[in-house]
Amino acid sequence: MKLKINNVVKYLVLSDLIFFSGWGLITPIFAIFIVNNIQGGSVFVVGIASAIYWIIKSLLRVPFGMILDGHKGEKDDYFFLVVGLFIASLIPFGYIFCKFPWHVYILQAIYGVGLAMSLSGWCAIFTRHIDKGKEATEWGLDATSIGLGTGISAAIGGWAVTKFGFNPVFIVVGILGLLGVILLLGIRNNIKGVFNNGHVLNLKEIFHKK
Repeated sequence: MKLKINNVVKYLVLSDLIFFSGWGLITPIFAIFIVNNIQGGSVFVVGIASAIYWIIKSLLRVPFGMILDGHKGEKDDYFFLVVGLFIASLIPFGYIFCKFPWHVYILQAIYGVGLAMSLSGWCAIFTRHIDKGKEATEWGLDATSIGLGTGISAAIGGWAVTKFGFNPVFIVVGILGLLGVILLLGIRNNIKGVFNNGHVLNLKEIFHKK
């Protein structure tokens, strides 16, 4: 069966695949990094770091969603999507310089903010552009691509850290994340009011209603 999907959905899925496959390289072994490479690192520090990320990301999703829903058009959604993913993509580079638990905590907080922004914009754009009659298929396509990419990269990540150490793997994760951001430029002309028709992103328009 041949599956045809539109340009926006295709690039959103590909961006997700690359970004989350990159993070799949380190997510299963991130606890080992904290325990072995961070001064004062422990299982407790791992738990706090994880909690900071999940709590901040979860708490911000609804407020960010309300901001985006309060504005017509898609340029605010696209701004959150691209900027949020860019912020999240820089986090692995920061891990290279971490020495103390509070360094990790700060990065986890920023990562939570970045992904909350990105996912809020992603969901809005994906929902709006999904092909009618293919909703379950295209949502499933994204979930499958993320699952397979993350699963495969988890095995590769364990081998890579054993072979090369954490820092080179962090660099690869960051690069893959940035590639995911670059892929999003492929839909800029499909997003109303971003670069086409003489409009550009305007922060005042995004955060303040007229």
